[in-house]
Amino acid sequence: MAGRIEDYALIGDMQTAALVSRDGAVDWLCLPRFDSPAVFAGLLGTDEHGFWRIGPAEPVTDPATPSAPHTAVTDTGEIPVPVTAAAPALPSDRRRYRGDSLILEHEWDTQGGSVRVIDFMPPRHLLGTPDVPQMIRIVEGLKGRVRMRSAVRMRFSYGRIVPWVHRVEQADGGHRTVAVAGPDSVWLDGVAETYGRDLTTYADFNVDEGQRIAFALTWQASHLPAPAAPDAEEALAATERFWRDWVGHCTYQGPYREAVVRSLITLKGLTYAPTGGIVAAPTTSLPEDLGGERNWDYRYTWLRDAAITLSSLLRTGYREEARAWREWLLRAVAGDPENLQIMYGIAGERELTESELDWLPGYEDSTPVRVGNGAAGQLQLDVYGEVVEALHLAHMTGLVRNDHAHQLQLKLITYLEQHWREPDEGIWEVRGPRRHFVHSKVMAWVAVDRTIKLIEQSPAEGPLERWTALRDEIHREVCEKGYDPERNTFTQYYGGKELDASLLLIPQVGFLPPDDKRVIGTIEAIQRELSTEDGFVLRYPTHDDQGNNVDGLSGHEGAFLACSFWLADDLAMIGRVGEARELFDKLLSLRNDVGLLAEEWDPREKRQVGNFPQAFSHVPLIDTALRLTACAGAYISPQPDARTTDRADQPAR
Repeated sequence: MAGRIEDYALIGDMQTAALVSRDGAVDWLCLPRFDSPAVFAGLLGTDEHGFWRIGPAEPVTDPATPSAPHTAVTDTGEIPVPVTAAAPALPSDRRRYRGDSLILEHEWDTQGGSVRVIDFMPPRHLLGTPDVPQMIRIVEGLKGRVRMRSAVRMRFSYGRIVPWVHRVEQADGGHRTVAVAGPDSVWLDGVAETYGRDLTTYADFNVDEGQRIAFALTWQASHLPAPAAPDAEEALAATERFWRDWVGHCTYQGPYREAVVRSLITLKGLTYAPTGGIVAAPTTSLPEDLGGERNWDYRYTWLRDAAITLSSLLRTGYREEARAWREWLLRAVAGDPENLQIMYGIAGERELTESELDWLPGYEDSTPVRVGNGAAGQLQLDVYGEVVEALHLAHMTGLVRNDHAHQLQLKLITYLEQHWREPDEGIWEVRGPRRHFVHSKVMAWVAVDRTIKLIEQSPAEGPLERWTALRDEIHREVCEKGYDPERNTFTQYYGGKELDASLLLIPQVGFLPPDDKRVIGTIEAIQRELSTEDGFVLRYPTHDDQGNNVDGLSGHEGAFLACSFWLADDLAMIGRVGEARELFDKLLSLRNDVGLLAEEWDPREKRQVGNFPQAFSHVPLIDTALRLTACAGAYISPQPDARTTDRADQPAR
């Protein structure tokens, strides 16, 4: 059984990623891309669906109760080979990232000594292997002698296919282990002797103080010659240099630097380097409702998520990543901006057909397990505003001028001018009826507003007078039809009574100033009606007064972390800075021990839920940290912010 979601840590090479649990098990790894089928899918099933675990094969001393070690051997003292677990599942005493990097270190103390396992995936361009992903695990003896075990169970196609595993003898007398099925081959290298049992590849070995023993897993298309075995130490040094140099470009130096930098590293790890596309998360079907059906594939590029990520990257000094995303957008939308999708594949693919993997039991029995995403075909008008705002920010921050980007922006507004009055599925991709969602209309206003500014501030041309009238019309309609004067709050959709946390963005995008009574009323209404006991925020009510689901799905969901960060932002904007800081600190406390966040927090189970780690949680973390730092006067962003540019009635973001 997989561990708790927060028990996992991320490693990756900016083309794919793995999740490593506290017991040293890699339970999720897709090769060769984020959206490829998983080779290790134990996260969504059991060990039978694939894993790679390295850890001590002897008693591990529990630091809390040293006299009661975890037993990892049989009564006879022999190393066990369990059928289901395949290797001892022992929580690590300590784990951390090595400095500001995606190099993960686990440490265990045993009766025989202490040991460290170093896990990482070298960025492919560093070693000249752009099409060959590698995962490297180095076992380092720290003290005494520790008996160790590596257990690898490779299962291709999300745990469905058992590959042909065999040895390939080498000229030097050694051998390599290779697993082959269809188009895929995975090569396992290491100096420790391996053996097979129960369709699993094992290596049992001792590691002494000062000794380092490396293992490497390399994917290669099965019709190509065998890939070269990597030099583990060289790859480690190159990977560490890469992350040290990348983090050195960060311009944020405020009091939340540790949290901001870890979030930036996570966002970089979720970027598909060849194209600049940014995945929402590296996983599929981690549930929003444990045991329920709210399970989705997030291994794609949502325009909304990527656009706000671009904003955070620009405001913390990462212009090259912002430029790469803009180029990705222009390619993805090329030739057909009228039919803008809400999401694309990481290389700009449009067909993301959703299907269910019925052989996987799901994370904690949460079914179905889905691949692909049917929401790609939804109409979500707010996306136009997010994309246009991102392009506007790129222009305002001096990113190299791109006339194609300006033309795209003008085409998007021409389309939006004809369609903004239509109902849509809204920001939350509800699988219920289309409605006139207030947030969608507000973001349509943002799109028009930013395009007017583009025309006013650049050589771009457009019907300025007509679009100014359009901006005013949208604003007037939202204030008339999307506002409930009796309760002094905006509502989720025209004529409705329900609230929606996306309304918290109204002052942040400049639709109304933060001191407007309607804004303050909306913030306070959301605090009353959508906040949990912990003060975190739900996206919207999932049930009506009669207990019926309102979004086309059964079950409940947790507090949405992005919305909770938005609330902290709004509280700071209306002058309640102390309250904002308190909420922000509580949100930071939800991060796991290595600083990562999933999509949601389950207030009943007190644990993270949803796909992990989630870009849409780490981006608002960065934004709120910048705002609170600015409130303290300790940091001024070197970049103007498109959400507040040119509005005198807005404070600096």
